[in-house]
Amino acid sequence: MDCDVVVVGGGAAGLSAALVLGRARRRVVVVDAGAPRHAAAAHMHGFLSRDGMSPGDFLAAGRAELRGYDVELIEDRVVAIEDGFRSRLAGGRVLQARRVLVATGVRDELPEIPGVHERWGRDLLHCPYCHGWEVRDQPIGVLGTRPDAVQHALLVRQWSDDVIFFVHTLDWGSDELVRLEARGVRLVRGEVDRLVVEADRLTGVALVDGRVIPRAAVFIRPVNIPHDDGLLAGLGCDVDQAGIPVVDPTGRTTTAGVWAAGNLVDPRFQVITSAGAGSAAAIAINADLVQDDVARAVADLR
Repeated sequence: MDCDVVVVGGGAAGLSAALVLGRARRRVVVVDAGAPRHAAAAHMHGFLSRDGMSPGDFLAAGRAELRGYDVELIEDRVVAIEDGFRSRLAGGRVLQARRVLVATGVRDELPEIPGVHERWGRDLLHCPYCHGWEVRDQPIGVLGTRPDAVQHALLVRQWSDDVIFFVHTLDWGSDELVRLEARGVRLVRGEVDRLVVEADRLTGVALVDGRVIPRAAVFIRPVNIPHDDGLLAGLGCDVDQAGIPVVDPTGRTTTAGVWAAGNLVDPRFQVITSAGAGSAAAIAINADLVQDDVARAVADLR
């Protein structure tokens, strides 16, 4: 199959890019493996006109909007992209494209603490801008699973006067202590054993020493890891130490003809930010294709 652009990933960035490219009369194929990062969340927030919408409904609406354009959606997984932008799918199909946009997102690596995976996206949360309003003025905890969790606790304090920082296994100095104390964030020392759940809701944090600290919600800073699919590496794209692709403001990678967008480029992006990044990448891709079209037309004329 020949197309102008293959979009790998059907989340906010990928669908937004496909919409813009489809409206630019480009032939687009979106390949989506069906594992969105925010699947565990009941609602998404901070997206103007879509605040409170469920992630599933948002993706369904995005897909429906693409039906009016020359965009094909394939539920499959790209296993390799070869020279010349030939995308091989797990199901056996091969897609030939002129340009590629990779928008496969990242996965959140969570600590192996009982209850963490079960409550993830419900009352174990990561983004205060996404979920802080819903738990405002409630007893909130922040797990100290990594050094930047201190800054996370200072941020979460914006939404509640009752914030406890669980030191857990962190080893940190007096400067952080002063900052937390100055903002009224209480410290609980001791290793966290598990999250306490009653009647399908989080009610507290249990420590190894037997203490149980009542909490209504807990925030955590997960480690964000790009999916280990090898697509960008196979295309020769430069990535940083964390595996995040090196891109310009439009998402253009260091390999000609390849763009990246969404959480794959910046794990901090919210849904609305990822959608905007997909749109910006699509405009840049179309401009690049226009230059190619003109060069071909001039060559044919001569």
